[in-house]
Amino acid sequence: MVSREQKKEAVIHMTQYLSERRACSLMGMHRTVFRHEKIERDSDLIDDIRRIAKRKKRYGYWRITDQIRKTRTVNHKKIYRIYSSLGLKYRIKSKKKRYCGEKKPLLLPCGTNERWSMDFVSDSLYDGRKFRVFNLIDDFSRESIVQHADFSISGLRLVRIFDDLKRMRKLPKQLVCDNGTEFTSKAFMKWANDNKIDLCFIDKGKPTQNAFVESFNGKFRDECLNEEWFMNIGDARHKISKWKLEYNSERPHSGLNGFSPYEFIRQLA
Repeated sequence: MVSREQKKEAVIHMTQYLSERRACSLMGMHRTVFRHEKIERDSDLIDDIRRIAKRKKRYGYWRITDQIRKTRTVNHKKIYRIYSSLGLKYRIKSKKKRYCGEKKPLLLPCGTNERWSMDFVSDSLYDGRKFRVFNLIDDFSRESIVQHADFSISGLRLVRIFDDLKRMRKLPKQLVCDNGTEFTSKAFMKWANDNKIDLCFIDKGKPTQNAFVESFNGKFRDECLNEEWFMNIGDARHKISKWKLEYNSERPHSGLNGFSPYEFIRQLA
């Protein structure tokens, strides 16, 4: 099939011997088509697309379109064609699936230090700065073992917290947690393996599988975080520590027949 450009070249050659009208008639081309000069209107648009894509590498063509439409009217399909022809399309990075270990059945605790549960709770200081609280409880006695507040708590920080606990008390046989990055970090999973502790990860979107610590989180937020005003991280640690002592020693727990966790432990002894 002969293209328009090839026909135009043929007409130009034939006009050396024939009239333009006759040459166009022989090539089956209208004279207005032959005389039409292609106007390059896209050079500025191409430059704008390249400039925006270079400055904002993660912009897709829709956001580039929105940016360009602030200064001119242009069809998004045209921008998409240019955007694709320039090779600017990027692939959306898929989330890397974290290995959460082998699924293990929950251990039914028959005494203290057999199964612990852990989770994080977030709150903010008076100036709006966010901080987190790491909560660790004993599922049998409901004792609050650790409540550590900090702006950032990594897997390595968790290892140090548990190493400190190891010097003071017996470690559990099983730890129940969600699939958070701190719990699935290489450092923490290696520590658990070295100390022969089973990490039991709950299914995603199933917080009820970690019901003990979720219930504790609710009480902690309702009775401490929502009631207190924290000036700084030191103030938060002091007030949380005070609430933790009251929770363990004084607060009646319906799941423990009205005893506090420490009173329940003494009854067992």
